[in-house]
Amino acid sequence: MNKIIITFFLLCFSSFAIAQVLEPQKQKLKTKEGFGVKNDSLKRGSTKSTSNKGIKNKDVKITDYLIVSHLRDTTYVDTTQSVIKEYKYNYLRKDNFELMPFSNLGQTYNTLSYNTEDSSLMPEFGARARHFNYMEIEDINYYHVPTPLTELFYKSAFEQGQLLDAFFTTNISKQVNLSVAYKGLRSLGKYQHLLTSTGNFRSTVSYKTKNKRYIANAHFVSQDLLNQENGGLKDSNVEFFVSGDDEFRDRGVLEVNFEDAENILRGKRFYLNHSYGILTKKDSISSNELNVTHVMSLKDKSYMYEQSRENDFFGASYRNTNLRDRVTLEEFSNQLQLNYSNSILGEVQLNASHTNYNYGYNKLVILNQNTITNRLKGDIIAVGGKYKKQIGGFLLNGDLGVNVSGDFNGNYITVNAGYKLNNDISISAQINNNSKAPNYNAQLYQSDYINYNWQNQFKNIKTQQLSFNVRSKKILNVSLDLSTINDHLYFAKNDTDNLVKPFQSDKSITYLRVKANKEIKFRNFALNNTVMYQNVKDENEVFNVPQVITRNTLYYANHVFKKAMYLQTGVTFNYFTKYKMNAYDPLLAEFYVQNEQELGGYPRLDFFVNAKVRQTRIFLKAEHFNSAWTGYDFFSAPNNPYRDFTVRFGVVWNFFL
Repeated sequence: MNKIIITFFLLCFSSFAIAQVLEPQKQKLKTKEGFGVKNDSLKRGSTKSTSNKGIKNKDVKITDYLIVSHLRDTTYVDTTQSVIKEYKYNYLRKDNFELMPFSNLGQTYNTLSYNTEDSSLMPEFGARARHFNYMEIEDINYYHVPTPLTELFYKSAFEQGQLLDAFFTTNISKQVNLSVAYKGLRSLGKYQHLLTSTGNFRSTVSYKTKNKRYIANAHFVSQDLLNQENGGLKDSNVEFFVSGDDEFRDRGVLEVNFEDAENILRGKRFYLNHSYGILTKKDSISSNELNVTHVMSLKDKSYMYEQSRENDFFGASYRNTNLRDRVTLEEFSNQLQLNYSNSILGEVQLNASHTNYNYGYNKLVILNQNTITNRLKGDIIAVGGKYKKQIGGFLLNGDLGVNVSGDFNGNYITVNAGYKLNNDISISAQINNNSKAPNYNAQLYQSDYINYNWQNQFKNIKTQQLSFNVRSKKILNVSLDLSTINDHLYFAKNDTDNLVKPFQSDKSITYLRVKANKEIKFRNFALNNTVMYQNVKDENEVFNVPQVITRNTLYYANHVFKKAMYLQTGVTFNYFTKYKMNAYDPLLAEFYVQNEQELGGYPRLDFFVNAKVRQTRIFLKAEHFNSAWTGYDFFSAPNNPYRDFTVRFGVVWNFFL
């Protein structure tokens, strides 16, 4: 691993050194619709806006502060206040409409809806319940700013804790941008032994030559996500919680299954994406562009579960004290792309990639006279391609990939077609087909607990999804997707010993989702509605989701104090129908299927007051204020209650120097 890291830095250094002598090319920037642009009050190139008040350099516009995704789609910084910002003001900093949070900030989320679209060829690491706040390659952005930019995000947590996300970026020249950021959380929680402590450090560097022929984006990310685990409330204490008795309003008095365990997910990643233009457009008449791109990624992950004493919650164990399970994954991948663009033909990409993986443990396990290996190691070679063509209002996209060598078979194909009917209405349709190996932890797992040791040869999981989308601000936003899942992999309790293991379904699953969103405005009042309907046909009952999920926000918004402040206040109603909600296994950090208990069917009401003063956004929320008078039957998973009524506040503050 050390040799790989050294090689990575040498390649980065040589790339930037060579870049100094490369020749001109006009960089083509794409605009990603909906990424901070649609909700911004500014039009590109505008200089008359209150959003410019926080910028000290009056010659600079807010639209000059560019954000570039890993796919090089470009938008700009958005400092406006809207109900969408209210939905994203949370630990993940994403809209969590389809997620059900646990009681403490930084814990996991139960998933209420699944998007089966997949364009990956490799299995995932596992411990998926710890990955909601794990920042992947697509979560890292790059920047180009005329002056230094800082953003501070703060939100109060639960009992002796705070959440802070601090970000800074600057261009040291027109060609070089640097950024650094850190998101840290510590929250004690309301229940016994439920401390969360997480950190996400990320830094980026972007470079392009003056002639823009050579472009490079690189990042380094280091993350550690620690959670104390208590196994949820004891069965006998669930009744005390549901009763609503004043004696148990102090949640710390409720007994949990254990108070001596914790798990932690750690990860580091180096990433480099750089390209060189071989053929460039000399002028507006030229129609050919050709560039070669190299994408390199080095990932190092580990997951560890520790417990002071063995507990019957997980069955028998090999040792009585100091139990410790640790698994690692090292993955080094390189992809070479050849990108050709022609005004008649469109955009074409051919790519080839190599991935070296090393997953496993530092010991062998012999169970029932069978030896469980300690490592899954190998090399995967894959090839693929992409195509894109715009013809008037019609846009066609295609993407495919296939593993051609190695122990893991895999392939995917995605075809998307879109058409813009007018300035308001656009429609699109997509088909996605994917086949890939199950996650590593389903194939191989070792533990000090006897039941949690296995080595499996599962079939590839196969998904097909057909989706349609209609977007219209004036009418309605609607999305529909129909999925078929074969050889679905899931965790569940074994019938023989009632302990959790991985299984594979032998029946096909059909899954339908319809989601609609519409905001209705009347003067300074608005009603924002999002509703999702889901239907599953599954003979084995191993794919459980609620039939209906809804979120409705009624709010008032207006400028006050002679337009010095923009005020937004209202109530949000969240609800999902009862269903057989997945249970949580803290040793695996995975959710597993249970069909004994139906949960859900309770409302969650939040009252909020948000304000924007210059470049500062202030958030105040009374969360779940109805908890005391609608019944104490609110759970995030079996034996894991949701949050009681609490008041939280915070700010997002942008500095433009």
